Amino acid sequence: MSATAIQVGGLKLDNGLWLAPLAGVTLPPLREFFTLLGAGLTHTEMVSCMGLIRDNRKTEGMLRLLPGEGPVILQLFAGDADTLTQGAQVALAMNARLNKLNELNARFAALGINMACPMPKVTKRGAGVALMGTKTASVMVRGLKPLGLPVWVKTRKMPDDSETLEFLEELLEAGADNICIHGRTAAQRYEGRADRSIVASAAARFPGKISASGDVYGVADVEEYLSMGCVGVMLARGALANPCLFPLALRALGCRVSEDLTNPTLEQRIQRLRDFGVRAEEVCGPRTALVLLKRLTSGMFKGVSGVSELRRRIGPASSLEEFFETLREEEARMPGKIMENSP
Repeated sequence: MSATAIQVGGLKLDNGLWLAPLAGVTLPPLREFFTLLGAGLTHTEMVSCMGLIRDNRKTEGMLRLLPGEGPVILQLFAGDADTLTQGAQVALAMNARLNKLNELNARFAALGINMACPMPKVTKRGAGVALMGTKTASVMVRGLKPLGLPVWVKTRKMPDDSETLEFLEELLEAGADNICIHGRTAAQRYEGRADRSIVASAAARFPGKISASGDVYGVADVEEYLSMGCVGVMLARGALANPCLFPLALRALGCRVSEDLTNPTLEQRIQRLRDFGVRAEEVCGPRTALVLLKRLTSGMFKGVSGVSELRRRIGPASSLEEFFETLREEEARMPGKIMENSP
């Protein structure tokens, strides 16, 4: 896969198509999977800074990086600036220890502050969307800058567009290197349509600093955001719905992409899913590997005749062995006819 490197948010990246942070999903093997499909950047899932400070073992496990991954942004959340900075310091120290222990040089590319999550378990701590429009948000950005990594912010639109632009300006003045805007308000959560007009306004007002997220399900969505002046586009649910969206969009943007990525055969899709399952089990264990496989299966077989029956049968699978046995049975039953992936 060939692409022209770009400079964005203090980073040199292969392209402007990135995997957004997804809670319980953007684990190391899945980030590696999408790197191989062309993602120019990925994110960890949200990491609690309070959990890092309290030496929460589950939180520490979220910091693992794999040698085969591309650039990864460490996505952090906290309700106050001191906790955020302390948590980031702990995370970077843990990363250094893990590298030394495993003889690796896998480092985070940037620090991300989540100001976009609308879920009560996050907002009740004063984090996520609870930070929008507050002075604490700018203090957080300033607090991370001395740690020496670019600072990226992911946020949402506010009910008033002028307030949104004012908030973005404050973050940029504080030193944010890139701001990704999701075009839904906190009240919308993940319902309704993402507003692209506010994204266009922000990209025009702050050239070179704005990336976009929200309702990216096809190549046309990627192209529209980039045409607005966004420096990058984050794929979330759309990437799970069709993992081929990454190579399809890259091809549409002029990159040379192999046919086995844009329109893989049935055999190639099955083998890719099997390889991912083996890798996920190795890194995360069988239980998590099974969850991730189920999340990917429908998208991996998008356009394949008979996928609805496969989806129905793998749902109840309680082990990897049962999952792959069902996959083998369905492979023999599927006619193998694939509708060509379209942008």
